Amino acid sequence: MVTSRVAVLGRGVVPAGEPVLRGDDRGALHGDGLFETMHLRDGRPWLLEAHLARLRAGAAAVELPLPPDGALVELLDGVRAGWPPEAEGALRLVCTRGPEGGGPPTVWATLGEVPAAAKRARRDGVTVATLPLGVPAEARPGLGWLPAGIKSTSYGVSTAARRWAARAGVDDVLWLSTEGYVLEGPSANVVWLAGGTLCTVPAAATGILPGVTARWLLDHAGELGLTGEERMTTAPQLREADGVWLTSSVRGLAEIRTLDHVPLPRSPHTATLHTLLAFP
Repeated sequence: MVTSRVAVLGRGVVPAGEPVLRGDDRGALHGDGLFETMHLRDGRPWLLEAHLARLRAGAAAVELPLPPDGALVELLDGVRAGWPPEAEGALRLVCTRGPEGGGPPTVWATLGEVPAAAKRARRDGVTVATLPLGVPAEARPGLGWLPAGIKSTSYGVSTAARRWAARAGVDDVLWLSTEGYVLEGPSANVVWLAGGTLCTVPAAATGILPGVTARWLLDHAGELGLTGEERMTTAPQLREADGVWLTSSVRGLAEIRTLDHVPLPRSPHTATLHTLLAFP
Protein backbone atom coordinates (compact mmCIF):
# COMPACT_ATOMS: atom_id res chain seq x y z
CA MET A 1 0.00 0.00 0.00
CA VAL A 2 1.39 3.39 -1.06
CA THR A 3 0.64 6.35 1.21
CA SER A 4 -1.78 8.91 -0.19
CA ARG A 5 -0.42 12.37 -0.92
CA VAL A 6 -1.70 15.96 -0.98
CA ALA A 7 -0.18 19.10 -2.48
CA VAL A 8 -1.58 22.63 -2.27
CA LEU A 9 -0.86 25.42 -4.72
CA GLY A 10 1.53 27.86 -3.05
CA ARG A 11 2.38 25.44 -0.23
CA GLY A 12 3.64 22.34 -1.98
CA VAL A 13 3.26 18.83 -0.59
CA VAL A 14 1.62 18.75 2.83
CA PRO A 15 0.83 15.90 5.25
CA ALA A 16 -2.22 14.01 4.05
CA GLY A 17 -4.16 14.85 7.21
CA GLU A 18 -3.35 18.57 7.21
CA PRO A 19 -6.29 20.96 6.54
CA VAL A 20 -6.45 22.28 3.00
CA LEU A 21 -9.68 24.33 2.93
CA ARG A 22 -10.88 27.30 4.94
CA GLY A 23 -14.20 26.78 6.64
CA ASP A 24 -15.85 29.35 4.36
CA ASP A 25 -14.44 27.99 1.10
CA ARG A 26 -17.15 28.11 -1.56
CA GLY A 27 -16.12 24.72 -2.85
CA ALA A 28 -17.09 23.13 0.45
CA LEU A 29 -20.13 25.31 1.18
CA HIS A 30 -21.67 25.45 -2.29
CA GLY A 31 -19.89 22.87 -4.43
CA ASP A 32 -18.57 25.84 -6.42
CA GLY A 33 -15.56 24.33 -8.11
CA LEU A 34 -14.20 21.95 -10.72
CA PHE A 35 -11.97 18.92 -10.68
CA GLU A 36 -10.25 16.41 -12.94
CA THR A 37 -9.10 12.91 -12.08
CA MET A 38 -6.37 11.24 -14.12
CA HIS A 39 -4.95 7.75 -14.29
CA LEU A 40 -1.33 7.69 -13.17
CA ARG A 41 0.53 4.99 -15.09
CA ASP A 42 4.28 4.47 -15.02
CA GLY A 43 4.37 7.44 -12.66
CA ARG A 44 2.87 9.85 -15.21
CA PRO A 45 -0.68 11.20 -15.71
CA TRP A 46 -2.32 9.74 -18.80
CA LEU A 47 -4.01 12.18 -21.21
CA LEU A 48 -2.94 15.16 -19.10
CA GLU A 49 -3.39 17.70 -21.91
CA ALA A 50 -6.97 16.54 -22.59
CA HIS A 51 -7.86 16.76 -18.90
CA LEU A 52 -6.40 20.26 -18.58
CA ALA A 53 -8.29 21.34 -21.71
CA ARG A 54 -11.57 20.06 -20.24
CA LEU A 55 -10.80 21.84 -16.97
CA ARG A 56 -10.17 25.09 -18.86
CA ALA A 57 -13.42 24.73 -20.80
CA GLY A 58 -15.33 24.15 -17.58
CA ALA A 59 -13.65 27.11 -15.90
CA ALA A 60 -14.64 29.38 -18.78
CA ALA A 61 -18.24 28.16 -18.55
CA VAL A 62 -18.52 28.96 -14.83
CA GLU A 63 -16.21 32.01 -14.90
CA LEU A 64 -13.72 30.46 -12.51
CA PRO A 65 -10.24 32.01 -12.78
CA LEU A 66 -7.53 29.39 -12.91
CA PRO A 67 -3.78 29.60 -12.47
CA PRO A 68 -1.69 29.10 -15.63
CA ASP A 69 -1.30 25.53 -16.86
CA GLY A 70 2.37 25.67 -15.90
CA ALA A 71 1.47 26.19 -12.24
CA LEU A 72 -1.06 23.36 -12.34
CA VAL A 73 1.41 20.98 -13.95
CA GLU A 74 4.06 21.94 -11.39
CA LEU A 75 1.57 21.13 -8.62
CA LEU A 76 0.82 17.73 -10.16
CA ASP A 77 4.53 17.04 -10.67
CA GLY A 78 5.16 17.82 -7.02
CA VAL A 79 2.52 15.45 -5.65
CA ARG A 80 3.59 12.58 -7.91
CA ALA A 81 7.33 12.96 -7.41
CA GLY A 82 8.78 9.66 -6.26
CA TRP A 83 5.54 7.72 -6.76
CA PRO A 84 6.41 4.07 -7.51
CA PRO A 85 6.03 3.60 -11.30
CA GLU A 86 4.57 0.12 -10.83
CA ALA A 87 1.68 1.45 -8.68
CA GLU A 88 -1.49 2.61 -10.43
CA GLY A 89 -2.53 6.00 -9.15
CA ALA A 90 -5.64 8.18 -9.10
CA LEU A 91 -4.40 11.75 -9.51
CA ARG A 92 -7.00 14.41 -8.74
CA LEU A 93 -6.75 18.16 -9.36
CA VAL A 94 -9.35 20.34 -7.58
CA CYS A 95 -10.01 24.05 -8.10
CA THR A 96 -12.66 25.93 -6.08
CA ARG A 97 -13.72 29.58 -6.13
CA GLY A 98 -12.05 30.16 -2.79
CA PRO A 99 -13.36 31.84 0.37
CA GLU A 100 -16.75 33.55 0.53
CA GLY A 101 -15.22 36.92 1.33
CA GLY A 102 -13.18 36.88 -1.87
CA GLY A 103 -9.68 35.83 -2.71
CA PRO A 104 -7.86 33.56 -5.13
CA PRO A 105 -9.14 30.09 -6.05
CA THR A 106 -8.20 27.23 -3.78
CA VAL A 107 -6.22 24.67 -5.77
CA TRP A 108 -4.90 21.33 -4.58
CA ALA A 109 -4.01 17.89 -5.86
CA THR A 110 -4.36 14.46 -4.30
CA LEU A 111 -2.79 11.16 -5.26
CA GLY A 112 -3.72 7.72 -4.03
CA GLU A 113 -3.73 4.17 -5.28
CA VAL A 114 -6.50 3.13 -7.65
CA PRO A 115 -9.21 1.57 -5.45
CA ALA A 116 -9.61 -2.19 -5.49
CA ALA A 117 -13.27 -1.76 -6.53
CA ALA A 118 -12.20 0.07 -9.70
CA LYS A 119 -9.76 -2.69 -10.62
CA ARG A 120 -12.41 -5.32 -9.90
CA ALA A 121 -14.93 -3.55 -12.17
CA ARG A 122 -12.32 -3.38 -14.91
CA ARG A 123 -11.69 -7.11 -14.56
CA ASP A 124 -15.16 -8.50 -13.89
CA GLY A 125 -17.55 -5.91 -15.30
CA VAL A 126 -20.45 -4.16 -13.59
CA THR A 127 -24.19 -4.45 -13.08
CA VAL A 128 -26.11 -1.35 -14.13
CA ALA A 129 -29.67 -0.03 -13.84
CA THR A 130 -31.25 2.86 -15.71
CA LEU A 131 -32.59 5.81 -13.74
CA PRO A 132 -34.72 8.69 -15.05
CA LEU A 133 -33.01 12.07 -14.88
CA GLY A 134 -36.21 13.97 -15.62
CA VAL A 135 -34.94 16.19 -18.45
CA PRO A 136 -35.24 15.94 -22.25
CA ALA A 137 -32.07 14.71 -23.93
CA GLU A 138 -31.20 18.00 -25.60
CA ALA A 139 -32.63 20.46 -23.06
CA ARG A 140 -29.56 21.43 -21.06
CA PRO A 141 -27.34 22.90 -23.82
CA GLY A 142 -30.15 25.30 -24.72
CA LEU A 143 -30.28 26.81 -21.23
CA GLY A 144 -27.82 29.66 -21.48
CA TRP A 145 -27.62 30.15 -17.70
CA LEU A 146 -26.84 26.49 -16.89
CA PRO A 147 -23.30 25.32 -17.68
CA ALA A 148 -23.42 21.89 -19.30
CA GLY A 149 -20.73 19.26 -19.65
CA ILE A 150 -18.53 20.43 -16.77
CA LYS A 151 -16.85 18.30 -14.12
CA SER A 152 -18.17 20.13 -11.09
CA THR A 153 -17.45 19.46 -7.44
CA SER A 154 -21.22 19.81 -6.91
CA TYR A 155 -21.84 16.06 -6.68
CA GLY A 156 -25.19 15.85 -4.88
CA VAL A 157 -27.07 14.28 -7.80
CA SER A 158 -24.29 11.80 -8.48
CA THR A 159 -24.03 10.63 -4.89
CA ALA A 160 -27.82 10.32 -4.68
CA ALA A 161 -27.73 8.06 -7.74
CA ARG A 162 -24.96 5.99 -6.18
CA ARG A 163 -26.97 5.54 -2.99
CA TRP A 164 -29.98 4.49 -5.07
CA ALA A 165 -27.80 1.97 -6.93
CA ALA A 166 -26.66 0.45 -3.63
CA ARG A 167 -30.25 0.11 -2.45
CA ALA A 168 -31.22 -1.45 -5.80
CA GLY A 169 -28.39 -3.99 -5.58
CA VAL A 170 -26.46 -2.82 -8.65
CA ASP A 171 -22.99 -1.39 -9.13
CA ASP A 172 -23.82 1.69 -11.18
CA VAL A 173 -26.46 3.75 -12.95
CA LEU A 174 -27.15 5.09 -16.42
CA TRP A 175 -29.36 8.16 -16.51
CA LEU A 176 -32.19 8.34 -19.03
CA SER A 177 -33.80 11.40 -20.61
CA THR A 178 -37.57 11.87 -20.54
CA GLU A 179 -37.69 10.41 -24.07
CA GLY A 180 -35.84 7.30 -22.92
CA TYR A 181 -32.44 8.12 -24.40
CA VAL A 182 -29.36 6.94 -22.49
CA LEU A 183 -27.22 9.86 -21.27
CA GLU A 184 -24.34 9.01 -18.90
CA GLY A 185 -23.52 7.58 -15.49
CA PRO A 186 -22.71 9.48 -12.30
CA SER A 187 -18.99 9.21 -13.09
CA ALA A 188 -18.78 7.38 -16.41
CA ASN A 189 -19.66 7.56 -20.08
CA VAL A 190 -21.27 4.69 -21.94
CA VAL A 191 -19.62 3.17 -25.02
CA TRP A 192 -21.16 0.45 -27.14
CA LEU A 193 -20.39 -1.49 -30.30
CA ALA A 194 -22.94 -1.63 -33.10
CA GLY A 195 -21.53 -3.86 -35.83
CA GLY A 196 -18.24 -2.26 -36.79
CA THR A 197 -18.99 1.09 -35.15
CA LEU A 198 -17.86 2.04 -31.66
CA CYS A 199 -20.33 4.59 -30.31
CA THR A 200 -20.83 7.02 -27.47
CA VAL A 201 -23.46 9.63 -26.62
CA PRO A 202 -22.90 13.09 -28.18
CA ALA A 203 -21.84 15.42 -25.38
CA ALA A 204 -22.39 18.74 -27.14
CA ALA A 205 -26.00 17.93 -28.03
CA THR A 206 -26.98 16.49 -24.64
CA GLY A 207 -24.92 18.45 -22.13
CA ILE A 208 -23.29 15.37 -20.62
CA LEU A 209 -19.66 15.43 -19.57
CA PRO A 210 -17.40 14.93 -22.61
CA GLY A 211 -15.47 11.84 -21.56
CA VAL A 212 -11.71 12.00 -22.05
CA THR A 213 -11.35 8.20 -22.03
CA ALA A 214 -14.37 7.65 -24.30
CA ARG A 215 -13.07 10.27 -26.74
CA TRP A 216 -9.62 8.68 -26.87
CA LEU A 217 -11.16 5.27 -27.42
CA LEU A 218 -13.29 6.43 -30.36
CA ASP A 219 -10.39 8.37 -31.86
CA HIS A 220 -8.29 5.18 -31.83
CA ALA A 221 -11.04 2.75 -32.89
CA GLY A 222 -9.43 2.51 -36.32
CA GLU A 223 -6.53 0.60 -34.79
CA LEU A 224 -9.02 -2.24 -34.20
CA GLY A 225 -10.60 -1.96 -37.64
CA LEU A 226 -13.60 -0.09 -36.22
CA THR A 227 -15.07 3.34 -36.82
CA GLY A 228 -16.00 5.77 -34.06
CA GLU A 229 -19.28 7.67 -33.98
CA GLU A 230 -21.43 9.72 -31.62
CA ARG A 231 -25.11 8.76 -31.67
CA MET A 232 -28.17 8.55 -29.44
CA THR A 233 -29.34 5.22 -28.07
CA THR A 234 -31.91 3.65 -25.77
CA ALA A 235 -31.65 0.91 -23.17
CA PRO A 236 -33.39 -1.66 -25.45
CA GLN A 237 -30.90 -0.82 -28.20
CA LEU A 238 -27.99 -1.27 -25.80
CA ARG A 239 -29.26 -4.75 -24.95
CA GLU A 240 -28.96 -5.59 -28.66
CA ALA A 241 -25.45 -4.16 -29.06
CA ASP A 242 -22.32 -6.21 -29.67
CA GLY A 243 -20.85 -4.97 -26.41
CA VAL A 244 -21.57 -2.23 -23.85
CA TRP A 245 -19.06 -0.63 -21.50
CA LEU A 246 -18.66 2.18 -19.01
CA THR A 247 -15.54 4.30 -19.44
CA SER A 248 -13.90 6.58 -16.91
CA SER A 249 -10.45 7.93 -16.23
CA VAL A 250 -9.44 5.70 -13.32
CA ARG A 251 -11.63 2.64 -13.78
CA GLY A 252 -10.84 2.57 -17.48
CA LEU A 253 -13.20 0.18 -19.26
CA ALA A 254 -15.83 -1.82 -17.39
CA GLU A 255 -18.09 -4.17 -19.32
CA ILE A 256 -21.79 -3.91 -18.44
CA ARG A 257 -22.79 -7.45 -17.45
CA THR A 258 -26.45 -6.78 -16.65
CA LEU A 259 -28.68 -3.86 -17.61
CA ASP A 260 -31.85 -3.45 -15.55
CA HIS A 261 -31.23 -6.98 -14.25
CA VAL A 262 -31.18 -8.42 -17.80
CA PRO A 263 -27.91 -10.33 -18.41
CA LEU A 264 -25.86 -9.16 -21.39
CA PRO A 265 -23.64 -11.61 -23.28
CA ARG A 266 -19.90 -11.24 -22.77
CA SER A 267 -18.39 -9.34 -25.67
CA PRO A 268 -15.35 -10.82 -27.43
CA HIS A 269 -14.20 -7.23 -27.99
CA THR A 270 -13.64 -6.43 -24.31
CA ALA A 271 -10.13 -7.87 -24.23
CA THR A 272 -9.00 -5.99 -27.33
CA LEU A 273 -10.42 -2.72 -26.00
CA HIS A 274 -8.59 -3.28 -22.71
CA THR A 275 -5.39 -3.87 -24.67
CA LEU A 276 -5.91 -0.72 -26.69
CA LEU A 277 -6.44 1.40 -23.57
CA ALA A 278 -3.40 -0.24 -21.93
CA PHE A 279 -4.79 -0.25 -18.39
CA PRO A 280 -3.16 -2.96 -16.23
